Parts: sequence; structure tokens; C-alpha cells
Amino acid sequence: TPGAHSAINMAAELSTSINIKEPRWDQSTFVGRAKHFFTVTDPRNILLTNDQLSHAHKIITDYRKGVVSPGLTEDELWRAKYVFDSAFHPDTGEKMILIGRMSAQVPMNMTITGCMMTFYKTTPAVLFWQWINQSFNAIVNYTNRSGDAPITVSQLGTAYVSATTGAVATALGLNALTKHVSPLIGRFVPFAAVAAANCINIPLMRQRELQHGIPITDENDNRIGESTKAAQQAISQVVVSRILMASPGMAIPPFLMNHLEKKAFLKRFPWMSAPIQVSLVGFCLVFATPLCCALFPQKSSMSVSRLEPELQEKIRASHPGVERVYFNKGL
Repeated sequence: TPGAHSAINMAAELSTSINIKEPRWDQSTFVGRAKHFFTVTDPRNILLTNDQLSHAHKIITDYRKGVVSPGLTEDELWRAKYVFDSAFHPDTGEKMILIGRMSAQVPMNMTITGCMMTFYKTTPAVLFWQWINQSFNAIVNYTNRSGDAPITVSQLGTAYVSATTGAVATALGLNALTKHVSPLIGRFVPFAAVAAANCINIPLMRQRELQHGIPITDENDNRIGESTKAAQQAISQVVVSRILMASPGMAIPPFLMNHLEKKAFLKRFPWMSAPIQVSLVGFCLVFATPLCCALFPQKSSMSVSRLEPELQEKIRASHPGVERVYFNKGL
């Protein structure tokens, strides 16, 4: 009977108490963070249509208001959350630029890195690919900035120019040095350039956070101030995980390519070396990207005693019980 059927449906309706603000898996463990980032960096999310994105947006915005779409299961809710998170900025809520999203990291990085590592011998190629890479980095850093603090165009420009100059200078400088050593060492030059650029690019892109601090909250998400010390910790963690993220894809393929290029196949089809290199890098990045994002909790924390002295006083006065503060470290 229709009455009984609707009663079953009513009973099966999803509770509105699932905390979708937090990831689905326990973020205090590495495995939980890794599962979370494998979902976040899933390259298939780039292929989602606008309809699919707005459908997820509707499910999540309704759910936050306590409205459950009829027949929604818990798995569908989490799927919608991850689709929603893949495309919309966590602090501003705006739809992010496609190639700046975490799900575009693997395909974009494998193409750029593969090409940087294939065409590393001539100056114009080094200039071109390091420039492309830093342009891509600037877009990613801008898209995934922490907090709702707008970054000015001049800050963006400074960071972008400095990082590109840093990367190109490192690459060309090292290329000049490696002319006299084994060809294998030369293949690692792009990696050194990328690491150097990350150390320049990320702090510059996020200099506003270093000057003015990033929002810090107590464990219940109540904002209790801005801290530059928290910004320093957040940014240094991001630099470390970005460099490590690039390393498997830039450290493993050179050995394989060095070996393969001596073989008859690549001597006969030299044009195959770029696609092979790109695929090798892609394979490494599919795993390295989420695993390195998972090294540090996204919601990072530090004890109040490590904050700036004046902020410590302010917190002890207004929130006497608070021992640890939390902040979004950005990606």
C-alpha cells in the first residue's frame, strides 16, 4: 500500500546530524587524511558538468539548512560533499577556476612536469616550461588561498614574477654547471628549479597572511583572532608538502628514462620520449599528490603558548580555557 511505502521512506530518511563540515574520514590519522585527499584530488572530478556541480551544490546547501533531498543516502550525501568541495572555495563559496582545482592537479602537473623533464636541455625550452609551470602554480595558489582575504593584483604579480625568475635562474644556472657531469644529473635540474620556485612562490603568494595573520579558531570553530605565527606554520607545511609532492614524479622517471633512451626503441622513435615521460610522471603523481597533501592535517593547530605574545594575552583574557588554536593551512 502507498501509505506503508511512504512510511518506510520516512523511516529511511537521512538524519541531518551528519557533520559534513569535516571530511568523511578521521583526519587525525594519516590513513584518514590520505583517503580524504584521494577523493579530493580525483582527476575524474574535472569531467563533471555544470549540472552535476549545481546538483551537488543544491544538496549540500539544502542539507546545511536542515533540508534533506528525498531519498538521499549517506553515500550520496558524501559524494555530493566531495563534488561540492572539489569545485567551490571553502571560505568564499565561489566556483573555482577549473585548472586551479585540486582535481586538475594530476593531469596538469603530469603534462607540465613531463615536458619540463623532456625538454630540459635548451635555454628556450627551460624558459618556456618553467614559465608555464609557474603560471600554473600562481593560478593554483590563488585558487586555493586560505581564508577570505583577497590577494591584490600587485601581490599576485610580484609573487608570479619572482617565482618564475627564481625557477628559471635555478634551472639555467644548474644546467650550466651540469654540462660537465653525467647526463643523469642533468635530468634532476628541473626538480631543483621547481623546489626553489616553491620556496619563493608560496610565501610570496601568501605574503598578506604573513603580514596580517590568518584566522584562528577554538576547537568549536569560533574565530578568536588572526595570527602571523599560525600563517608561518601553515605556509612552511605547504612548502614542504609541495616539494615532496613533486619529488617522486621528478626523481623516479629520470632513472627509467636514462635507461630507456639507450634502448633501440627510443632511438627509433625519439618522439615517444615525451609521452612516456608524461605517463611515468602521471603514475607517480596520482599517488604522490594525495599522500603528500595528507602529511599534515588540513585543519592545522598549534598551542596558544606558541602564538605572538600580544595575541596570547588577548586569548587568555577573552577565552581563558583555550589551550590550542586551529586554522586552515591552505593547500
